[in-house]
Amino acid sequence: MHLLPSGICFFLSVAICWLTAEVDASWWYMSTLGSQVMCDNIPGLVNKQRQLCRQHPKVMQAIGAGMKDWISECQHQFRNHRWNCNTTARDHNLFGRLLLRSSREVAFVYAISSAGVVYTLAQACSQGELDSCSCDPTKKGSSQDAKGTFNWGGCSDHVEHAMRFSQAFVDAKERKERDARALMNLHNNRAGRKAVKRFMTLECKCHGVSGSCSIRTCWLSMADFRRTGDYLRKRYSGAVQVAVNQYGTGFTAAHTHFKRPSKNDLVYLEDSPDYCIRDHESGKQ
Repeated sequence: MHLLPSGICFFLSVAICWLTAEVDASWWYMSTLGSQVMCDNIPGLVNKQRQLCRQHPKVMQAIGAGMKDWISECQHQFRNHRWNCNTTARDHNLFGRLLLRSSREVAFVYAISSAGVVYTLAQACSQGELDSCSCDPTKKGSSQDAKGTFNWGGCSDHVEHAMRFSQAFVDAKERKERDARALMNLHNNRAGRKAVKRFMTLECKCHGVSGSCSIRTCWLSMADFRRTGDYLRKRYSGAVQVAVNQYGTGFTAAHTHFKRPSKNDLVYLEDSPDYCIRDHESGKQ
């Protein structure tokens, strides 16, 4: 059973590390280390994560650089609440002792951070910042929507690639653990990834005589990350308290009057602490 959740902790400018109860290093200041040194020396990474880290150093750098965006979005969504997604620089895991409890706030942190990884990677692919990916190569030829036929062109954000990489890297430790907290984290990670894909929009440019738009060139783009944040904030409000089923493979509602969670819902195991009680160690101000 986890003493500390194996949640995601992002380097400010280099990469991600996974933290366990035994970790006692100050990862906050490790952004100056090279990628090879980082991958070999960060405690808490499982073999799969360490392998991906070594193979894709530029991807790690991109994800680390995007950390500030999902943290900022988290803080925006809870700006008027007692818990406001505040970070504690002196702690190893950004959010202090908050992550000790399997609460709905932790569910949101996992979801928004997983969504942030997808968004950052897809954006980096589209902007040509990574050698391992670019625009979505499947968007070729012609297709149709409610307005008629169009030709694929431009640069469609390769969200599917970003989701696959995020799942392989971010979920690796949870898939190895497979206890109640790991199942909770996996569910919320997936909900975050799906939220980014939900708001893909078709953007088009018209071609034709006198603006007739007889020919359209279109591409798929991610919406602003704020839409993902707004959506996950609503999911937080409707999060479902769950218990692990008798087989240890999934969830049931914790109480008979609670609904059964869908794949899009956020789930949590424990009630939230009282955020009106001042506690710097747990991230409560």
